[in-house]
Parts: sequence; C-alpha cells; structure tokens
Amino acid sequence: MKKLITVFLITAALSISTIIVLPLAQADEGSKDAYVIVYYFHGTFRCLTCHKLEQYSKEAIEANFKDALASGKLEFKVVNIEDKGNEHYGSDYRLYTKSLIVSLIKYGKEVKWKNLDKIWEYVGNKQKFFDYVKSGIADFLKEAE
Repeated sequence: MKKLITVFLITAALSISTIIVLPLAQADEGSKDAYVIVYYFHGTFRCLTCHKLEQYSKEAIEANFKDALASGKLEFKVVNIEDKGNEHYGSDYRLYTKSLIVSLIKYGKEVKWKNLDKIWEYVGNKQKFFDYVKSGIADFLKEAE
C-alpha cells in the first residue's frame, strides 16, 4: 500500500511539474516566433578581402539594426564552414565562396533565405556595401514582425 501511495505521489508531482514547466517553455519559444539570422560564411584560409567582407557586414548590421540585435529579432553569426559540424552549410545554401546569407526563421524553422552575393561587387565601395546589406536584411526583418 505504501508503495502504491509513493508511486501515486511521484506521478502526481511529475504531472504538476510538467504543467508548470511546459507553459514557461512555450512562453520562451513564443517570444521568438520569427527572427532573422545573418550568417557570414568563410573557410579556414582567408584573404584580406574575405576579412573585409566580414568586417563590413558586421559594421553594417551593428550600425543599422541595433534595436533588432538587442531584442533578438536579428542575429549575426560568423561560421567557418570547414569546422567540424558546419560542412552541411555548403550544400544547404549552395555556397561556392565566402558568403553573406540572410535567413528567416519562423516557429523554429527556416522558411526563406537569400544569398547577398553582391557583397563581392560592393566590397570596394563601403557605402554601396552598407546600403545593399541594409536593404537585404530590412526586407527579411519586415517579414519577421
């Protein structure tokens, strides 16, 4: 009888903790229903231009999207696709060189992405580069609202 009561109490305690914890977890996920990730992908070998692409991307994002970064609506990630575990990005985004990818995430799933491939064209003109990156990201952030 004591064993049955103990099993019942443990089951009840687990059920209650699940009821309490589950809404908290859902509330946390709900606060990030939609957001944007900007990835700068590079390999292990990096030339001066490759470093400049990363630097300009970071500067453009930080200068134009401070609020979105602070709120978590926007994330910027630098990823070496040659590091173990990152190889899949090459095929996921059809990468053939260093790239800036903008990804829209809704309810935990990527629903849309775009390669801002003109960064190579604009790396010699910082203002054009910034304008291009700003425009590409802003379009995705609108969809994340």
